[in-house]
Amino acid sequence: MTLRYRAEDLRAFAFDLLCKKGLHSDMAGTVADVLLEGDLLGHTTHGLQLLKPYLKELEAGTMATEGNPVVVKDHGMSVLWDGCYLPGPWLVIRAIDVGLERMNSYPVFTASIKQSHHIACLEAYLERVIKRGYLILLTASDPCVGAKVSPFGGRTPVYTPNPIAAGWPLKDGLVMLDISMSTTTIGLSLRLNRQKKRLPGQWALDAEGRPTDDPSVIFQEPSGSIQPLGGVELGHKGFALGLLVEALTSGLCGFGRKHTAERWGETVFLMMVDPDALGGREGFLEEASWTAEACLNAEPVDNNNPVRLPGQAALAKKRRYLKSGVELEPDILPSLEELSGSLGVAMPEVISAV
Repeated sequence: MTLRYRAEDLRAFAFDLLCKKGLHSDMAGTVADVLLEGDLLGHTTHGLQLLKPYLKELEAGTMATEGNPVVVKDHGMSVLWDGCYLPGPWLVIRAIDVGLERMNSYPVFTASIKQSHHIACLEAYLERVIKRGYLILLTASDPCVGAKVSPFGGRTPVYTPNPIAAGWPLKDGLVMLDISMSTTTIGLSLRLNRQKKRLPGQWALDAEGRPTDDPSVIFQEPSGSIQPLGGVELGHKGFALGLLVEALTSGLCGFGRKHTAERWGETVFLMMVDPDALGGREGFLEEASWTAEACLNAEPVDNNNPVRLPGQAALAKKRRYLKSGVELEPDILPSLEELSGSLGVAMPEVISAV
């Protein structure tokens, strides 16, 4: 049985719990919005599943509850911030808003953030920028803890899944993508391991370097690892892209794996581009839309599964969830029931069960 909840109730539930744990209300609202958006778009490992670990971070004092990022450098069109382990979603939204203001003066804006806390689902930030007519690139890595991805040809975990998210407008609609540079995420591996299930394919390596679909090897000692995107045959491509993320995030921040600390956090790189200041907005929309249409009109391999653009399924799910109720992974809310009771926060009401 699948339970459905009103999106506004889930947002209020997350907001109240975060506030009860001491997070400033402005930050709590932003974090709740971003976590909910992750689930609305179908990123079930990077939505409200993160609420419980975020609450634990607040309780432990390892996520800052108030304050501002330290501006390390500001060149107008680019900034470097020390995030001081403030909530990642709040930092990224703040950086985006600064960038949107400055796009009136600069064709390109970049923001680098070191010592941010975890930033949740990267795709959750994209529409905010795309709807203004800009292209956005966002990527992040966690240099502090949790290195679980091995380089291609190796079996020692060295870095993290290192997602790349991007989006841009079309004449009618938009394109959004959010892809890890590894075969799977740590979050999905943890969930499947907890549920005693297997990965969908041989996406991991055991400690001896043998491909396996058993997620438990990733969390054992000696540790196995997650393979780069592409796996045994094409993992050299995912490995190269994973290194690119390391350069854009930790490299440009000047803070990364060499400075490992036992604290959950991320380094972040954000770039926004105004097409109007370069080849022109109309030219961009013509080119991007032509290519998108050509892909959509391509003869499908399976007539029941025509080509769709990145982000189409996610946005369709969001529309459905906002209309008929949000479906969550079944273990998310039960895991918060005891905590919500102790803090005096009512559980969200089920609006339907299918």
